[in-house]
Amino acid sequence: MPPMAVPDKFLKPYDPAATEGAIYKKWEDSGYFNPDNLPGERTESFSIVLPPPNVTGTLHMGSALMLAIEDILVRAARMQGKKTLWIPGTDSAAIATQARVEKDIQKSEGKSRHDLGREELLKRIDTFVEENKNTMIHQMRSIGASLDWSRYAYTMDDARYRAVMEAFIRMHDAGLIYRGNRIVNWDPKGQTTISDDEIVYEERDAKLYTFKYSKGFPISISTTRPETKVGDTAVAVHPDDERYQQYIGKEYDAVFATYRFT
Repeated sequence: MPPMAVPDKFLKPYDPAATEGAIYKKWEDSGYFNPDNLPGERTESFSIVLPPPNVTGTLHMGSALMLAIEDILVRAARMQGKKTLWIPGTDSAAIATQARVEKDIQKSEGKSRHDLGREELLKRIDTFVEENKNTMIHQMRSIGASLDWSRYAYTMDDARYRAVMEAFIRMHDAGLIYRGNRIVNWDPKGQTTISDDEIVYEERDAKLYTFKYSKGFPISISTTRPETKVGDTAVAVHPDDERYQQYIGKEYDAVFATYRFT
């Protein structure tokens, strides 16, 4: 038998742009990314929520790895006859996004957010977010992720915002959360509070100061932050420590306040 003729396209370097976009469009047009459109009787459900990437930038190799692994799991579940849902989304990243936009403005224009004003800064952030969201969605499609785009969500869109507010209201009404005065992490550069997860801890050499609140105060206090003494109102001691039993419950007057032993 004569050898089969090899199509010209197999003799040339692979051109993904000529192939993959058309294939992905066929997948989307089929409607099978949406579990409601999958054929047959599917009684067992399988779902994954895509960890929403932050809009501070675009997708990277780690993002591609995550998408590839989840896509394998999702496609396998579909082929196993499960009612399969993979929900896409993007995350506002809040403070991180604002910090990124402020950094770009400072670098390109030499201005701070105070120079721009609130409304202009919010406008810049919205523009930045929309550009990155669109880029990341395009990247997800280019990778071939079989996400149900009809259920796409952004963490700061109206529906998600209302859901978060409703959750907090319900927890407050149930007594699970409450509002009160607490020590917070203050970012002097961003001029805002930040969570413990956003703190970068570092060790520094410091002086340890030892002092008494007043001349007649019975014990000495040691701290690296002596300037906080003007806000102190009580000294706590171990209830079983014999050294301090005679002081518990007593008050001592000093220049700034009356201090009570507890």
